[in-house]
Amino acid sequence: MNLSGCYLSTVMQNILTIAQIAVSALLIAAILLQQQGVGLSAVFGGEGNVFRTKRGAERILFNATIVLAVLFLASGIAGLLISAK
Repeated sequence: MNLSGCYLSTVMQNILTIAQIAVSALLIAAILLQQQGVGLSAVFGGEGNVFRTKRGAERILFNATIVLAVLFLASGIAGLLISAK
């Protein structure tokens, strides 16, 4: 690999690392914002869990969590492939 290819690989790896940090921060926020099992109140009998469908913002947040998890996994795999070259 020539010098410009090595430089390009390093730049791509840096961009991918920054993107992975951003996606991981968003994924953490999305997981923490979900309100399923709202803490220890369910342990002490505070709330009966009734299964229901997700609607509105709760559904958007759930789908966003799935998308962010897939993006995080894909960025990790891409990072491995770039560093292997």
